[in-house]
Amino acid sequence: MYPFHKTENNEAYREKQRRCLKIWLILCLFPRTCVSNPSKPNFLLILADDLGIGDVGCYGNDTIRTPNIDGLAKDGVRLTQHIAAAAVCTPSRAAFLTGRYPIRSGMASSTERQVLFWNGGSGGLPPNETTFARILHQQGYSTALVGKWHMGVNCKTRHDHCHHPLNHGFDYFYGMPFTLLNECQGSDDPELAKSLQDTYWFYTQMIILAVFTLVIGKLANLFPVKWKIIICLALCGLLHFISWFSSYGFTKHWNCILMRNHDITEQPMNLQKTTSNMLKEAITFIERNKHRPFLLFVSLLHVHTPLITTEKFQGRSRHGLYGDNVEEMDWMVGKLLDVIDKENLKNTTFVYFASDHGGFLEAHRGNSQLGGWNGIYKGGKGMGGWEGGIRVPGIVRWPGVLPAGTVIDEPTSLMDIYPTVVQLAGGTVPQDRAMDGHTLLPLLQGTEQHSRHEFLFHYCGLFLHAVRWHQKHSGTVWKAHYATPVFQPEASGACFRRGICPCFGDGVIHHDPPLLFNLSQDPSEANPLSADTEPLFDTVVRRMRRAVEEHCKTLTPVPQQLSPYNNIWKPWLQPCCGTFPFCWCNENNKT
Repeated sequence: MYPFHKTENNEAYREKQRRCLKIWLILCLFPRTCVSNPSKPNFLLILADDLGIGDVGCYGNDTIRTPNIDGLAKDGVRLTQHIAAAAVCTPSRAAFLTGRYPIRSGMASSTERQVLFWNGGSGGLPPNETTFARILHQQGYSTALVGKWHMGVNCKTRHDHCHHPLNHGFDYFYGMPFTLLNECQGSDDPELAKSLQDTYWFYTQMIILAVFTLVIGKLANLFPVKWKIIICLALCGLLHFISWFSSYGFTKHWNCILMRNHDITEQPMNLQKTTSNMLKEAITFIERNKHRPFLLFVSLLHVHTPLITTEKFQGRSRHGLYGDNVEEMDWMVGKLLDVIDKENLKNTTFVYFASDHGGFLEAHRGNSQLGGWNGIYKGGKGMGGWEGGIRVPGIVRWPGVLPAGTVIDEPTSLMDIYPTVVQLAGGTVPQDRAMDGHTLLPLLQGTEQHSRHEFLFHYCGLFLHAVRWHQKHSGTVWKAHYATPVFQPEASGACFRRGICPCFGDGVIHHDPPLLFNLSQDPSEANPLSADTEPLFDTVVRRMRRAVEEHCKTLTPVPQQLSPYNNIWKPWLQPCCGTFPFCWCNENNKT
């Protein structure tokens, strides 16, 4: 028979039970506050579009107001030599998501078309590429992309969505599968059509002439040729003709659309509501996932032309519509940071801000400049070698883990975000392929003083234009240019007559020996070195040439996603919310 407890013992026992109950309630009601693992943070990755490094206050601009981005840098780490893997959208974003040079995934172009030109094309980020979103999804993260994609939609049918964000590790997508264009605004200054119409019409005429010649030759028995070949050639000509025809006035309906997951919500999109809708979607995702780990990739439409800016920001800056658009972008960044703070997620969220490449120097309307400023750096968007095209803002914040107010002047890459995010999420970087990014954590936390990048290779499409060598023992950063664009006019610093600089052909000058710069002393690339002015010239050039040879050995042939066939419009692949070709819809008008 068990003896009864005394009264005071019973009271003590009940008090202990009450304390345990309180602790249990706290753990259940506030799991993130009490038991979250700070080593596996949330991720808010913000990527601007066409933003120049000189457009942001913390990078030296004192006339455009960017207080929220500047505050992010004050509370975190600012990277001053942050390099994009390409100077145009599609390949740069592919490298960002995969941690690999775009040439490895087939997302680099061998033609004049350096980016994807249609939602209805068959090119895009290959399904066998592993994005960091896919790895984080496997690690239990809720993953979302809000904003611009520009890496393809379909492969073989209108609904296969093989290139779609949801096929690359994102649980949720809201945004543009393509990119902003002047045509989206109904502008009388078409951006896509202007560069395509002449090309499409030329190929259409050439193919029609070839088909006509083959048919005559076949009927006259002048030479043996199969009807199958003639039919295939004729179909190819028809495709070029349809693409040429579609570029006149139809671009807005084919490319300027909004999607939620696989569904089209607006075709064409309502630009006046786009900014508020995207911001609302991003904020809602954070609020919906505040009690579980999440990855939110906010791929801003700002500051790409046609510079869609809401009325309250128009006329506010000292730099016209472009400055207004930058200041609105900064406001959007502030709203995203506000919700992180409001939901008590600041100390458990890794925040990253960057641009996909440099500012667009050739963008203008009349005498008004519509593109960004790249500070002291030469060149801009489309120029794969010059610093202005590839050196971008890069800011990282994680309070309590990364030292606030730190500035790092070491070569880093947008591709480095991949292994950094994967490592923090507890995942593993793919071991079955070449990876080009390096984790930033040791550099960000100060446990390492130098970048892990010894060489960075700067491509323009498939063509290697320049190489950067970071000498570990001296800290000197050398850069060799093997090809540079021909500026038009010559002293303008841009390709105004062409609209954007080419990667090859008569618009490029090849250099042998290469143009060599010491970026540590001459970051604006104003004074090329020679054997007469630099004693180490021959040694540096030889070492860089050997690095190029070693790098080329790591490249393997892959299908070219931006080939002429993949980058031509195909009616059977065109996303359409109605019965093709009657593609008009707006979810806000549905009852």
